[in-house]
Amino acid sequence: MAESALKHCSLLVICLVLCFLLTESAPEGALVTQLPGFNGTIPSKHYAGYVTIDENHGKKLFYYFVESERNPSTDPLVLWLNGGPGCSSFDGFVYEHGPFNFEAGKTPTSLPRLHINPYSWTKVSNVLYLDSPAGVGLSYSGDESDYVTGDLKTASDSHTFLLKWFELYPEFLSNPFYIVGESYAGVYVPTLSYEVVKGNDAGVKPILNFKGYMVGNGVADEKFDGNAIVPFVHGMGLISDDLFKDVISECNGNYYEPTSESCASKLSKVDQAVDDINMYDILEPCYHAPGTIKMITDNTKLPSSFRSLGETDRPLPVRVRMFGRAWPFRARVRAGIVPTWPQLLKEEVPCTSDEVATAWLNNEAVRAAIHAEPINVSIPWELCTDRITFTSDAGSMIKYHQNLTSRGYRALVYSGDHDMCVPFTGSQAWTRSLGYKIVDEWRPWFVNDQVAGYLQGYDYNLTFLTIKGAGHTVPEYKPREALAFYTRWLEGKEI
Repeated sequence: MAESALKHCSLLVICLVLCFLLTESAPEGALVTQLPGFNGTIPSKHYAGYVTIDENHGKKLFYYFVESERNPSTDPLVLWLNGGPGCSSFDGFVYEHGPFNFEAGKTPTSLPRLHINPYSWTKVSNVLYLDSPAGVGLSYSGDESDYVTGDLKTASDSHTFLLKWFELYPEFLSNPFYIVGESYAGVYVPTLSYEVVKGNDAGVKPILNFKGYMVGNGVADEKFDGNAIVPFVHGMGLISDDLFKDVISECNGNYYEPTSESCASKLSKVDQAVDDINMYDILEPCYHAPGTIKMITDNTKLPSSFRSLGETDRPLPVRVRMFGRAWPFRARVRAGIVPTWPQLLKEEVPCTSDEVATAWLNNEAVRAAIHAEPINVSIPWELCTDRITFTSDAGSMIKYHQNLTSRGYRALVYSGDHDMCVPFTGSQAWTRSLGYKIVDEWRPWFVNDQVAGYLQGYDYNLTFLTIKGAGHTVPEYKPREALAFYTRWLEGKEI
């Protein structure tokens, strides 16, 4: 009798262990059922957790997946990537186009309150937010050597993540799949898109239903990005005609790598003229903080003050802009180490931090709810980290764009037209440089019968689009307009 009972207990233990393992590996195990700070009904299913991409190292990438509020079984699936390098894609989730607007708590560390975002991109698509590479946001590794990475390794790791993620969620394999991102994701997006296409060509399973990509105010090429700022600041009335003519005369069209002292002197005057301008949106009012901040690289001055965000369609106050969440002013995509924002600074920045996202994502109840490791395992969440050492090793993105568009993959390159960080003038120039036939001549596009920006359509499904009055992070500045062009483009309609 005792032996029979022992066997019964052993079988029960085995069954419980198997059930636990099956529960842990199933996508249902990552279902988010409640979110601290939100008292309503979550408008669609949310999933979150880790995908281990290297078992030996314990390298885990964190994702937050939001099903479409419309028709998740047929709506497009969009992977969203923020840039940096070293910045978390929760930036997009919290501040740009996620399902909630976040309202600050009574103190910097108190739990924020969440409200439904009427302009969330999840209204029309499934959105997968990914913290990449390991060491960024909530993603981490058990081997710190994984924090030394670069463009090509990040693309490879993100592709591995996608293959494993679709194994967990095979029901989304038939959905049209797009890769979207902004700022330094101007590198992440095309390099990852290329990895996906290369994997599909090689028959790597599962085959992804990849249809195209979007890049917003994204870096692309050393020459085009470096030469974009001087024409932009002149066109916006921030420097004089005389200074503009002097720069043209002394620099011979090369504004990013001066070859003479006279050229460098003129460019220094340009920098001085825009020193107190908000690089992310030149129209915003400015808070003048004392002291100066300098970049370690190139000895280039950064603006000594930053502006709060202006009026938007959001029903709640929008955060004060934090220094350090976007591509650095006058930086370029070039071979070598790309400093993260915290590594660029010699002193702390006298500005308001991203308190809402930090307070929410470092709350242990929130971490438990979204299936993230506690702080003592994956360290505190930061918007942008200095934990990684990142190398630019993919070169110019133009060859990637040529390869992808020439094969018929759809591409939308969009720019907030008041961003001085990655000005529209650079994106406009490099898209035109591809030499594709213009099939939709430069024209305005509209939202609610008002001009929302301008676009030019090219052969091979390439579109360049501006958003009037938007800064560097378009959905944050112009949420209504962003949802409009995003929806139309995904649905294949005329913007």
